[in-house]
Formats: sequence, C-alpha cells, structure tokens
Amino acid sequence: MSGVAVMGGQRQSLRDLGGAGGGGRGGDELKHSDGPWTRAAGGADALHTQLGPVKSELETAHEGVVAGTAGLEALTELGAVRESWQRRIEAARGECRSLAGNLRDVARAQGETNEAVRQSFAPVAARGGEQ
Repeated sequence: MSGVAVMGGQRQSLRDLGGAGGGGRGGDELKHSDGPWTRAAGGADALHTQLGPVKSELETAHEGVVAGTAGLEALTELGAVRESWQRRIEAARGECRSLAGNLRDVARAQGETNEAVRQSFAPVAARGGEQ
C-alpha cells in the first residue's frame, strides 16, 4: 500500500492526516482513549461479582423445594434443571472474568500501538515537514 486508506467513502492519505503544519485536517481523529474499554471491563467485573452468590441462592431455594416434593417424579427433572442453571451461571461468570481481562488487554495494546505510531512519526516531525 502507498499510505492511502478509504474511510467513509473518501480516499485519505497519511499527508491528509497531518496537523496544521502538514496541510491536513488535524491529528485528533486518530487518538485513542482507553476509557470505553476500561469501563466495559469494569462492567464485566461487576457482572462477575453479582453472579457470585446466585449459585448458592439457587441451591438454598432448591433445598426448600426438595423437602416439599419428596417422592414426586418431577424431582429428578427439577434437579437436572438446577444443575443446568448452575453450569450456566458458572460459565457466565467465567466469561465475564475472561472478557474483563481481554478488554483491558485491548486498551493496553491500543495505547502501546498509539505510542509506537507517535514515536515512528517523531523523525518526520523533527524535520518540520521538509521534503
């Protein structure tokens, strides 16, 4: 590639992205903020925490049902449903924990990439746009 990108239906070159000295539209369009990623990670952490007591609450509620349904055929089915929900709750907690870590990794990686790109343009900026 020759440093040309198509964004929003318009062809754009790296020259177009330069600041006021480069004759472009300004460099703010490419800035990254880790705020959305870290907020999403915090939400996933919160959901992981909120799901923590659900499994024991489900077990406690099931104990009361078992006492009142001894000998009924539905008891076996009820147990299978409870076990299914317990697996789903644990899977959801695991997914939230994993997702939170992955979201933080994305924020960190984008920040590192932004810094690497900024540093790669430092020699050009030091020349002051000379050709």
